Amino acid sequence: MDKQSVHDDMDRARTIFHALLDGADADDLRRPSQGTRWTNRQLLFHMLLGYLIIRALRNLARLFGRLPAKASRGFARLLNAGTRPFDFVNYLGSWLGGNFLSPRAMGVLFDRTIAALHRRLEAESESELGRGMHYPVRWDPFFSDFMTLADIYRFPTQHFDFHRAQLTLGNGGAA
Repeated sequence: MDKQSVHDDMDRARTIFHALLDGADADDLRRPSQGTRWTNRQLLFHMLLGYLIIRALRNLARLFGRLPAKASRGFARLLNAGTRPFDFVNYLGSWLGGNFLSPRAMGVLFDRTIAALHRRLEAESESELGRGMHYPVRWDPFFSDFMTLADIYRFPTQHFDFHRAQLTLGNGGAA
């Protein structure tokens, strides 16, 4: 895994996130996004959430990466069966986070989260980065059937870039 490219991608996303927040006024943030039921502000929180969940995904990969593959395959099937409740919680969580966390607080949290991910990624060994597990492919278009820890570190920026295209901010998507 090329750790530096992952670091660079996370830094690029952080810079873009701040440009989006800094360039958006209150009307921009209240405007509906394109292709989602969220406002731009809620979608920005959802984009942040993609980075926030990495800690949990990392821990799952570490645990299931030490177990027989059938354990994570069964877990992924169970999670896929719960896609509808997951979609509701995912929607509601981003709706709540976007409505109650200020844009300034989102920016601070984004910075802290990226800094923590940088530290963790640097500490990962090649063998740890190669551990993986099966994931619920119905939960996100960027989840694949089997993901290594290296894949998990790449996931939030793929998620970020996808959702960035759905923003309808007056600054044209900034940066």
